[in-house]
Amino acid sequence: MRLRSFLAILLIFLAISCTSKPTITPLHTPKVNIDSPSVLPSPTSEPLKDKWSLWINGTQLRGANIYQRQVMPDLDGEKFMGSDVYGPPYVQEDFDRLSALGANYVNIQLAGLYTIEPPYEVNDAAVANLDRLLAMIGRADMFAVITFHSGPGRSVFSIRRSGAGTSFDKDYVVENVWTDPDAQAAWAEMWRFTAERYKDNPIVVGYDLMCEPNSNALVNIWSPEDFQVDYGGSGYDWNSWMPNIISAIREVDPQTPILVSPNSYGNIHWLSYLKIVDAPKIVYAFHQYAPQQYTHQKTSDPLTYPGILDTDNNGILDVFDRTWLEDLLAIGGDFMASNNVPVVVNEYGVMRWAPGADVFLADETDIFEQYGWNYAVWMWYPSWETFVKIEKTFNFRLGPVIESNTDTQNSMFTNIVNFWQRNTIRPSDMP
Repeated sequence: MRLRSFLAILLIFLAISCTSKPTITPLHTPKVNIDSPSVLPSPTSEPLKDKWSLWINGTQLRGANIYQRQVMPDLDGEKFMGSDVYGPPYVQEDFDRLSALGANYVNIQLAGLYTIEPPYEVNDAAVANLDRLLAMIGRADMFAVITFHSGPGRSVFSIRRSGAGTSFDKDYVVENVWTDPDAQAAWAEMWRFTAERYKDNPIVVGYDLMCEPNSNALVNIWSPEDFQVDYGGSGYDWNSWMPNIISAIREVDPQTPILVSPNSYGNIHWLSYLKIVDAPKIVYAFHQYAPQQYTHQKTSDPLTYPGILDTDNNGILDVFDRTWLEDLLAIGGDFMASNNVPVVVNEYGVMRWAPGADVFLADETDIFEQYGWNYAVWMWYPSWETFVKIEKTFNFRLGPVIESNTDTQNSMFTNIVNFWQRNTIRPSDMP
């Protein structure tokens, strides 16, 4: 049996079956009250000098994702996502609280600043929305990375394409960016416009070119080797036109770090197939939701961490524990070391009711820290009540009780906050 002997698996299974779930004490940090967070620790190293130094001096940015998309009244109704052009709504208090808990980094995942349909042109509403978000994050004294999940030739529903025809109409899925050179060129122009607008904003410390590139899903190929054989060098190959976006940015902004994710939704197993770009200040990103059988599990058949499950759907049971996580994340560590480049985990999380989710998150976050990676958990939910009551699967503030709709003291929340409390740098500390 792969990774362990049958006897080792049997012993772990018996241990899990015969004992209650362990209580975890957050690693190397005292517990904090989520309602009354302690004061941030004082810096213990030399002051960081510029935006790039935040990515190459060990873990400096610890925070969370926020998410907005265009409100679709026929899909969302009148209240779910709010009444503005983009939702769910965030207000200043949402960011103030995130900052007070210790986070110093917001990964803003939102619509790009150009229209999805041709003629591809500046979307003034999207620009105004991003300006507003950055102003609030700045007032809360946190850094921000701008991440576009949609843009010319690509809608946010492409990432959720498996729900087309059931959760939403198929017409919502736009993904011709992989076959349309004009859309690809417009994506580069969108980023040129974005960089020129925000290059001097002191809190903007990164541009994430595309949230979860997923052209392989369009052709149903899940092996990076097979994908490169069949589609390498084509428009489906992110490597073939992603460098053009970087060149467009660098023509107007030589300083702000640029984040690039691999195909297959930012999958770490595709990281080594991501092209190393000959350009300055590039950070290589991946999203960590492996194994999805655990992180996205249904409530009807709970899977436990640590435990035993078929982590890669090959019909063989694996020991699923911290060692498994270390083996997985070593892919990112090897990529970082062999290419001498910084790495970031700018999205990770687990459904809050997963048994052992608090331990799982603490273990993988501790491993991120050991590699010196910056990271942002999915996600920091707004205080918009109608959204939180419906879209709440990853809302760690609610605790493990499925029916919960209000913030409650819980170990997952506390563990995340304890890592945030390690932050020592904020925009107000920068030269």
